[in-house]
Amino acid sequence: MTLLLIEALGAGLLFIGIIWWTMFSGRPDGDPPAPADEKEDQAS
Repeated sequence: MTLLLIEALGAGLLFIGIIWWTMFSGRPDGDPPAPADEKEDQAS
């Protein structure tokens, strides 16, 4: 029973780690700037 709890904890930590990594390992400057034609569409 203890082994199952340890495995579940390990799987949960791995899952949280993958989510954390994908959330905070993006581009350092955020999203690239939008092209000029999209900026005109948003302004109107």
